[in-house]
Amino acid sequence: MKTLLNKVGLDGFLLALLSLILLAYLWPGPGLVTGPASLGSLANYGLSVVFFFYGLRLSPKELREGLSNWRLHLLVQAATFVLFPLLLLGVRPLVPSQADMLWLGTFYLAALPSTVSSSVVMVSMARGNIPAAIFNASISSLLGVFITPLWMALFLSADVSGLDTSGIILKLALQVLAPVLVGISLHSYFGDWALRHKKQLRYFDQSVILTIVYTSFCHSFAGHVFDQLSAMQIILLGGLLALLFFTAYFILSAVARIAGLQREERVTLLFCGSKKSIVHGTVMSKVLFQQSSVAGIMLLPIMMYHALQLLFVSLIAQRMARAVEASPPLQRVPTES
Repeated sequence: MKTLLNKVGLDGFLLALLSLILLAYLWPGPGLVTGPASLGSLANYGLSVVFFFYGLRLSPKELREGLSNWRLHLLVQAATFVLFPLLLLGVRPLVPSQADMLWLGTFYLAALPSTVSSSVVMVSMARGNIPAAIFNASISSLLGVFITPLWMALFLSADVSGLDTSGIILKLALQVLAPVLVGISLHSYFGDWALRHKKQLRYFDQSVILTIVYTSFCHSFAGHVFDQLSAMQIILLGGLLALLFFTAYFILSAVARIAGLQREERVTLLFCGSKKSIVHGTVMSKVLFQQSSVAGIMLLPIMMYHALQLLFVSLIAQRMARAVEASPPLQRVPTES
C-alpha cells in the first residue's frame, strides 16, 4: 500500500498535510490561540531550529568544491529565481480580478527556492550529478532568504492590505539565515551527529511544517478566505500548476541542449531547476503573511505543486534510470565527481 501511494505522489507527509487542512476546517480553535506557548509561537521557534539543523548538516567543504561547475549553477539558479517568476508575470494580464489571490499565491510558489532532499534523491535516482545537486539545492535555500521576499515585495503592499513588508528580509535573516550560518559554523563539531540522526531530524522538520500549515489554514478558514473559491477553480489551479511544471521542464530541456550539457548535468538542471521547496514556502509564510488571514490561500499552490512535482519527477527519474540501465556500458557517460 505504501509503495502504491508513493508511486502516485501520496507519501505520508502529504497525507498528513491534507489531514491537518481538514482538521483546521473542522476545529480551527487551537490554531487561533495567541501567546508565547501557542501553536503559532511554537512554530516560530521551531522554524529557526529547523534551519539550524539544516546548516549543521551542510559541509563547508562540499559547498566550496561545488563552486567549480559555475555554468550549471547559474542555469539552475536562473531557472529557480528568474524563469519561474517571469512565467507567472507573463500570464498576469490574463488573470481575472476574482483570481488575484490565487495568482499571488502561485507567484509566491514561483519565487521560492528549490527543494533540498527530494531534489538530491531524484537526481541520484536518475543517475545525475549528485554533488552539483547538493550544492545547488543548498545555495538555492540560502539565496531564497533574500530573493523570495524581494519578488514578493513587488505585490504584497498593493494586493494584500495590512501586510508590513518593511523589515521582511531582516526577519528572515534572523529566523532563517542566522540559524543556518550558526549550524554551518558548528558542522565540524556536530555535523556527524546531525547526519546520523537525519531521519529523526526530518520528522522534527515535518512536525514544524505541519504546525505552520495547520495554524495558517485555521486563520484562513476563520476569516472565510476560501468561501470565494469554487471546486472548479481549485481543479483549474491544479491543471495550471501542472502546465507550469512542464513548461519550465521543457524550457530547461531546450536550454540544456543548447548549452551542450552532459547527461548528468542535464538531469541536475531539470530536477533542481523545476522543483520548489514546501519547507521554505511554509516557514517564510510565517514572516511574509504573519498578520494576514490569507496565509492559507498563499500556501495552497505550493502544497498542490509539491504533490504534482513528486509525482511527475518520480516518474521521469524512474524512466531515466531505466534508460541508463538498459544502455550498453560503452555508451554511458561517467558521472562527474
